[in-house]
Amino acid sequence: MNADRLASGAARIVGAGHVLRDEESRAAYGMDALERGRPADLVIRPGTTAEVSALARLCHDARVPLTPRGAGTGYTGGAVPTAGGVVLALDRFDRILEIDPPNLLAVVQPNVVTAALQAAVEAVGLFYPPDPASLHRSAIGGNVAECAGGPRAFKYGTTRHYVLGLEAVLPTGEVIRTGGKSVKNVVGYDLTQLLVGSEGTLAIVTEVTLRLVPRPAAARTLRAVFPDVDTAVNAVLGMVAGGIVPAAIEIIDGECLAAIAASGAEPPAPPGAAVLLLIEVDGSPAAVDADLPRVLAACRSAGASDLRTARDGEEREALWRVRRDLSPALRRLAPLKINHDVVVPRARVPELFRAVASLREASGLRMACFGHVGDGNIHVNILLDPADAAALARARDAELRLFEAVLALEGSISGEHGIGFTKAPYLGLELSPEAIALLRRLKRAFDPRGILNPGKIFPPEA
Repeated sequence: MNADRLASGAARIVGAGHVLRDEESRAAYGMDALERGRPADLVIRPGTTAEVSALARLCHDARVPLTPRGAGTGYTGGAVPTAGGVVLALDRFDRILEIDPPNLLAVVQPNVVTAALQAAVEAVGLFYPPDPASLHRSAIGGNVAECAGGPRAFKYGTTRHYVLGLEAVLPTGEVIRTGGKSVKNVVGYDLTQLLVGSEGTLAIVTEVTLRLVPRPAAARTLRAVFPDVDTAVNAVLGMVAGGIVPAAIEIIDGECLAAIAASGAEPPAPPGAAVLLLIEVDGSPAAVDADLPRVLAACRSAGASDLRTARDGEEREALWRVRRDLSPALRRLAPLKINHDVVVPRARVPELFRAVASLREASGLRMACFGHVGDGNIHVNILLDPADAAALARARDAELRLFEAVLALEGSISGEHGIGFTKAPYLGLELSPEAIALLRRLKRAFDPRGILNPGKIFPPEA
């Protein structure tokens, strides 16, 4: 089917105003935060599940690639078309359908922004813990597709721990419902959890039922400066050994602190600070009052200096704003920022930082690290000018060496960004040929013609 016939068929389903063919729209919907991709042939904006179903069937019958897209905040190209075809833009699916306090759940459409959901449920005394750094821009559907985490994953878990059920459209057009509103469900294979983290390659999510928890009554945030990564991690291990589980523990290295200072923002630590920890404890007021002194003691015992506890909500927000503004600050240092979300067991984080230091020296490239030290999920950012071909070659080699080092430390090459097309060539480093073959069989069972989000996760078959 040619583009004109496809556009005509799509217009009959969604209306001509929701079929975009202009160059600007095709380019905008063909990129994500990675800033790499290619334009789609068509951008289609359905407004109902029935329309998604009809469009999937149209593309399936015509063997046209179909790429689902939400807010486009991903870092591995998961929502970027790699083979032209159709971008299925779900930006009209932006409603919170239900908040159910007695049953501690919410039902939302996939393009509800994460922060908007958090604000809505907190207004009725509830709490949705997953909080990716892009929460003011990222959408729930993308969080589900990538199994997003964030700083609070250490205590509360990742997105998959909060997804009770899904409505989804298969690439062949069938609509399925998985899971539901009950917390317990062991009927058949767990299709809900199979779809969480599947990066939009198995089905198009059109509705999400989420588990909520009661909103913590109190929270306190502090920052602590350390002379090196080892002492910072020792503080974390001391907290864990003492039975303290903070809501979040973030680590920020000296390169990141320098980037923040260069951006003109208020420095979060004294000049020359080597490592910063941001720590938050939450719970009942009594629990927070009991935990905070123990956290401070663990930091002091490990060798922290310049401890500062936020006195009020404004200071707390200022501390966290530093963390959320890190990626933009780093992007201002170089035209290209390659962001890898590797993860290792928390006690091995110092070894990971040493591996990065070795790569930094060997490659001659600037590298900055920050992340969720509580669960060992560290964002390693390689900064360079992509116009420098030699630097780009060294960066690609550094990527491979980084992944090899992470796996040697019993870690994983992705903790929350997914594989997309950027990490697809490295899938075989972590998964066996047998495991990859099984994943390919699952993909074919859901998508027999391979039209849905092609070019993601899997390296090209020989």
